[in-house]
Amino acid sequence: MTEEIIIAGFGGQGVLSMGKIMAYSGVMQDMEVSWMPSYGPEMRGGTANVIVIISSERISSPIIRNFDTAIILNQQSLDKFEGSVKSGGILIYDGNGITRHPERKDITIYRVDAAEEAGRMSSPKTFNMIVLGGFLKIKPIIKMENVIKGLKKSLPERYHNLIPVNEKALERGMEIIRKV
Repeated sequence: MTEEIIIAGFGGQGVLSMGKIMAYSGVMQDMEVSWMPSYGPEMRGGTANVIVIISSERISSPIIRNFDTAIILNQQSLDKFEGSVKSGGILIYDGNGITRHPERKDITIYRVDAAEEAGRMSSPKTFNMIVLGGFLKIKPIIKMENVIKGLKKSLPERYHNLIPVNEKALERGMEIIRKV
């Protein structure tokens, strides 16, 4: 099993940390992982993306152009990466700020309104965990207990009190993701 994922959006949306949590979670599950972030010099507000590969086999290269799954969090990233999803792959997107929705017919498209839900939960920083929960509902490649371990590993200890809120956000993402 190998899952090649691109997560893309604006800096500040938790794109890189979502990828890092996925990578740590894969390690906790004894998987081979690769985490390759990319962001512009402006960071917050600029575009950011991360390639995450989780595999039961050795990963030959972290550099890939086509993905099994694309998790898209803004219009610029949708425009840039929609065509990079392998035929038969999955595209998951947050509808907030999207003006042109995904159009491909050879992939499965899911929508998770995470920004809206994070607002309802009065917890905007859990946006990325809502999205991750949606992904894990569709592709349960990582066990939830390993995601929690990954959260503990990636969050500074002073923020460990937020782990229950993040766990609730993961569960909420699993509940609200919808096939388009």
